[in-house]
Amino acid sequence: MSNLTKKEQTQELIKETAKNLFFVQGKFNATTQEIADEAGVNRTLINYYFRSRDNLIQIVFDEAERVDKEKSEIIMNSDLPFKQKISQFIESSLSASLKYPYLETYIVSQLNKGTCHQKDIEEEDLKKLYNDIELEMDKGNIEKMSPIQFIINMISLLVFPSAVRPLLMENLMINEDEFNKIISERREIIINMLFKK
Repeated sequence: MSNLTKKEQTQELIKETAKNLFFVQGKFNATTQEIADEAGVNRTLINYYFRSRDNLIQIVFDEAERVDKEKSEIIMNSDLPFKQKISQFIESSLSASLKYPYLETYIVSQLNKGTCHQKDIEEEDLKKLYNDIELEMDKGNIEKMSPIQFIINMISLLVFPSAVRPLLMENLMINEDEFNKIISERREIIINMLFKK
């Protein structure tokens, strides 16, 4: 951070503050003033650097999405054995959930509004993934099913708890720390549900 200019430091501070308000605290309706207050800067600086609140949100969302894309690349570009690749993907997904607990909720809310659509995976990569899943089924490592069902199972087990975090916390009567502990314990549970051996 020290070799950044004052302007770049301020921009980074504003972005990190917005990310924290949105994806860590779940305050999706935070105003420009609230972001400025939290960052300890003048509100006009946000408009000066980012033009608008919506533009700032788009920038921090794109950065957070890049984290998501990097996770997908673990599966696509790694030569590791299939179960190890899936295990790494799950590990990095859960780490991202712990870092940005409300990111999944935000993505779902934006998709529902029709304001974000991002394809993380190319058709060729998807075909290869389906093929890898079928090979694992033939070896008896995974229950036989359509490969898309395996992917939906994995994504559901990973994403659903975070996507409905506030609902689960309220109904299961658990606090933030307890919820985070539950999320961090899910890797083995998910792996054992997806793989027979």
